Amino acid sequence: MVKKNLLLVDIGNTTTTTTVSKSGRIGCKISVPTRGCSSVFKKAFLLQISKLRKKYRKFDACIVCSVVPKRSSTVILALKKELKLQPLLIGKDIKVPIKNCYRNPGQVGQDRLVCAYGAYQAYQRPVIVIDLGTAITIDVVSDKGEYKGGIIVPGINLSAQSLFRNTALLPEAQIAPPKSLIGRTTKESILSGIFYGYSALLDGLILKVSCQFSKKPYIVLTGGHAKLMKKFLKKKIDVIDDMLVFKGMALLFQSKK
Repeated sequence: MVKKNLLLVDIGNTTTTTTVSKSGRIGCKISVPTRGCSSVFKKAFLLQISKLRKKYRKFDACIVCSVVPKRSSTVILALKKELKLQPLLIGKDIKVPIKNCYRNPGQVGQDRLVCAYGAYQAYQRPVIVIDLGTAITIDVVSDKGEYKGGIIVPGINLSAQSLFRNTALLPEAQIAPPKSLIGRTTKESILSGIFYGYSALLDGLILKVSCQFSKKPYIVLTGGHAKLMKKFLKKKIDVIDDMLVFKGMALLFQSKK
């Protein structure tokens, strides 16, 4: 185990999340919105870094995983100036050492590859990684550790926002577990549709994808809505790991060394 303070930055479509791996242990996460004005984002991100510096004092290296190219350059330049470090961008400076079976490998988000790699390294068996983020992605790793591909559907927040923005009478619903299957108000009906609808979708997809394996795959749930959604799923979830992308990033740094 590499005993270093690694600053880990995950730039997602909705939030940019930062944490530290200290001697192999992942610390608490801090997040800021990714969208919005560039100067506001930069100021909020640097405030994140300032809080982490007070706690950890120094960083030995910095690794960035991003699916938002326009934010990548902002983050990297800010880190170089603030920390006097050259951040390592996954996909450019660090390649994820996993066989990518996509017809066009460049289309796969680096976060998906990092999670697939991290999950396989952790469990050493075929894995289905379900990430409940801005989009819901289901990524499949073979028993040989190959990234076979996946499934993408709109995420929970995207679905709720789409209903609100594209209808005249449906209200905006704050994401929270529904009180019952059959809603007795419009908001309750929307929440029921989201949670029970997505759970039925995920249960069905887990079953269909699992049938592609000769050996039972390990089911890993991650992402912002993982804990909220788990109790609505009938299919067995082997583990919820909301730090999976960061564990994968830390493993990549170790393998690079």
